Amino acid sequence: MTHLVSREHVEVDGAQLSYLAAGDPSARPLLLLHGTFWSRVWQPVLPALGEAARCLALDLPGFGASGGELDVEHATVPALADTVLAAADALGLEEFDLAGHDIGGGIAQHVAATSGRVRRLVLMNSVMFDSWPVPAVERFRDPQVRSATTVEDLLTARAASTRGSVARELGEEELADYLTPWRDAARVRSWTALAAAADPRYTMDLVPALQEAALPTRLVWGRDDDFQKVGYARRYVEEIPGSDLVEVDGKHIPTEDSPAAVAEAMAEHLAD
Repeated sequence: MTHLVSREHVEVDGAQLSYLAAGDPSARPLLLLHGTFWSRVWQPVLPALGEAARCLALDLPGFGASGGELDVEHATVPALADTVLAAADALGLEEFDLAGHDIGGGIAQHVAATSGRVRRLVLMNSVMFDSWPVPAVERFRDPQVRSATTVEDLLTARAASTRGSVARELGEEELADYLTPWRDAARVRSWTALAAAADPRYTMDLVPALQEAALPTRLVWGRDDDFQKVGYARRYVEEIPGSDLVEVDGKHIPTEDSPAAVAEAMAEHLAD
């Protein structure tokens, strides 16, 4: 059985935040976070994951189908962790499972290490330790680069990044779907703010708290990722108690390359 995926909204701090929902509303909740992409990265696995959990794949402010706009101050990992917890409150989630991809994995680590509200954690091709930001993201620390970036500039860069994040060849409709949010200038500003706020100290500083918490954590990794190397995932498992690693075929967005394997690995972990 697979579950239908719907798009829902919830108001958080005056902004309408959007999320993809799947699964029985009475099931244990799984909150899923994106990074430099948006909730679209989770879409391929939500129908199957809906068998195991009440799935809520959130779009951060100014991303995906959410309202609002991020500035650099509110785009840091700690600030976005506060936003995620406010969204959880608005959704009525006291305790929940949590999954994060890319910078969303950094946010997830922060929430898991500091809130006491996360039951189980999944990190998929996530930033961690000093693995980030990659040069194409780090360049947006320069305010002049941010102010000079147009809609067309970001669309071109995001198209190249999306193609480079998937091992198979995306169809034109699939690629267009991924690029949809960045046809709007406010969302371009939100993306460049997230890039400007990327800082490895946020994940490095979390290591002692993650080691102490020893939260049940599964890393699910596209082993051929060029952006977040699988070596960092292997290091995480060595250094953080309670964690394990499942490597799958694919690159930075393994939900596109190996959706069945990703969904199975996540569901198995959440069911333990």
